[in-house]
Amino acid sequence: MRKTVPLFLLASLWLIDSFAQTIYVAPSGNDRNPGTLQKPLATLTAARNRARLLRRQKPPVKPVEIVVRKGEYLLDEPLMLTAEDSGSEKAPLVFKGEAGSMPIFYGGIRLKGFEKVSDSLWKTEVPEVRRFGWVFEQLYVNGQRAVRAKTPNDGFFQPKAVTETILHKGKGRAPELAAQKVTVPLEVLPWLTSLSEAELNRAVVTFYHHWDNTRKPILSVSQADTAIYMTGGGMKPWNPITRHSLFEIENLKAALDAPGEWFLEPTGTLYYRPRPGETIAKTTCFAPVNEKFVIVKGDEKEGKRVRNVRFENLSFQVAGYRMPVSGVEPEQAAASIEATVQLDFADQISFINCEIAHTGGSAIWFRRACANGRVERCYLHDLGASGVKIGETVIRPDSSELTHHITVDNNILHSGGHVFPCAVALIIFNGRDNALTHNEVADFRYSGVSVGWVWGYAFSPSKRNRVEYNHIHHLGWGVLSDMGGVYTLGMSEGTVVSNNVIHHIYAFDYGGWGLYTDEGSTGIVMENNLVYACKSSGFHQHYGRENIIRNNIFADNIKAQLQGTRVEPHRSFSFTNNIVYFDKGTLLSSNWHKFNLTSDLNCYWDARTKEPAFGKLTVQEWQQAGKDQRSIVADPGFANPAAHDFRLTNTEVVQKIGFKPFDYSKAGVYGSIAWKNKAVMDSAVAQEFDEMVARHEKK
Repeated sequence: MRKTVPLFLLASLWLIDSFAQTIYVAPSGNDRNPGTLQKPLATLTAARNRARLLRRQKPPVKPVEIVVRKGEYLLDEPLMLTAEDSGSEKAPLVFKGEAGSMPIFYGGIRLKGFEKVSDSLWKTEVPEVRRFGWVFEQLYVNGQRAVRAKTPNDGFFQPKAVTETILHKGKGRAPELAAQKVTVPLEVLPWLTSLSEAELNRAVVTFYHHWDNTRKPILSVSQADTAIYMTGGGMKPWNPITRHSLFEIENLKAALDAPGEWFLEPTGTLYYRPRPGETIAKTTCFAPVNEKFVIVKGDEKEGKRVRNVRFENLSFQVAGYRMPVSGVEPEQAAASIEATVQLDFADQISFINCEIAHTGGSAIWFRRACANGRVERCYLHDLGASGVKIGETVIRPDSSELTHHITVDNNILHSGGHVFPCAVALIIFNGRDNALTHNEVADFRYSGVSVGWVWGYAFSPSKRNRVEYNHIHHLGWGVLSDMGGVYTLGMSEGTVVSNNVIHHIYAFDYGGWGLYTDEGSTGIVMENNLVYACKSSGFHQHYGRENIIRNNIFADNIKAQLQGTRVEPHRSFSFTNNIVYFDKGTLLSSNWHKFNLTSDLNCYWDARTKEPAFGKLTVQEWQQAGKDQRSIVADPGFANPAAHDFRLTNTEVVQKIGFKPFDYSKAGVYGSIAWKNKAVMDSAVAQEFDEMVARHEKK
């Protein structure tokens, strides 16, 4: 007898299958629940496990959605995704906040129980410190990063002298083991000489030297020598700590003397000096437990990648960084510092409309063997290091492991480098065909964008990367040197840097440049960029080959407008169809006049003298030397350059040089008015930057 299935039973089975594609997580959930809307789970890890079970039972034909209900969550361990969690193009795995919300996952715990020691000092007990040896080096109070007690509160100390004793040379350019003696100003000693050995060893000194930072514990102090001593790796011969460097000392209880500072006793007593207006009743305080929020890691041995996963409408906040016992040796761009969201062997992983904030390290790193990833409309702020990192610092024999086709578009990256000032906001190490577009990059301590990781003319796999329509500004803060709004390295054929607005790049010493082609930069096109108010010059080439610099506006940079350093026999670059306007400093700097370059069809204007000087040469002498034969000296007709309004009131002048006007207002983020407003830097921060520049320029 032939059996039939009733229609109502078929409909029920269809409904079960349909709703099983959605898994719910809620603050009131329980990981023993089935993950339905009525009985949600409590954690992302449990939801991931439920999704794995669904996939094993039946390969999904539509997206598997993990919907996170509105609210706050404690992320007590990072979410780990492996190849087993892969979706497909038609049926991706999606972690998303429910419609109209952005749930928050905290990678730390809320500290409570504060009481007044005085009106200007609070304390609370953190028993986990004493019981389990838990230590944290960052603290976030009322949505702001607090400062671990340090001296000086403003500015820096400078060494009187630095000497090094090599203990083991090793085979590298820098000694493997060495001891450093740093002779310090007299005012430093009272902070240190009264400390016990244990207290002294917990103090951390951070040095700022050119483009690097060194962070080390203090081994000992000598009152007789007026010196502190440290051990660890030897200093780099090409960038040692010197008497011209800067330093500060943190994790000193005696330095707990300014609002917003904190200090943690080894016994677990936490002290905090409240900022104006803060009250215990209305204060939320978080200490980081985790260093990571999400780890996406495919199978390296079997070559299986994690594929087709999306994160949408989720906020990840509060992550830490703990310095190794031996300290942190200097490293350009804080290259090895890991990220709160880290990906290896991953394909088509996207982060859309997410937030990452209050971190000890970097935010997102598409590291090894990643492809076709996206970071889109994300808000990355208050970061310990970088915003987004792409690729590895090594070149692997297997070219299929080169990270490529990562798109970082329409994001806000504000306020970074708080633990590692030398970190870069957006950086491509070794990677190809990546796009960094329409991002807002501001308030970092070093370069805004960096592309390439090979010094000189050796093979580099970094090709065809695009840096376009970004707004990059208020970088450097006068603490490091040798930086650029956009910084490039190595053989980079096909790379384009265009339609960016770059301004207010300010270094401590030398090298606050807008566009900076550093060692070996080759085959790069830089066009349609507006660069102004940078310390050293708008464009600088250290050395490179066959770069094209065309149709840009370089205006009102402080020391100079254009700079070139290393003279080489080949053609270094062509410089055509550009507008160069200035009312301070010089037109040229260093060896520009000696470069093998093609320079023509440019418009130059010194608003003070009406006729710029090309080094020691007049315009006529410069042209007689074969340079800028068809260039002009004329006011380009900007609307209001004093107010940084570089729109052209007419194009008659610039038409003579073939300049093609571009709409620089398109740089930066796009979308809703609210999103654009979020990208606007706080006017108080901009004013603080201007005051910093004014102080430095008076020296």
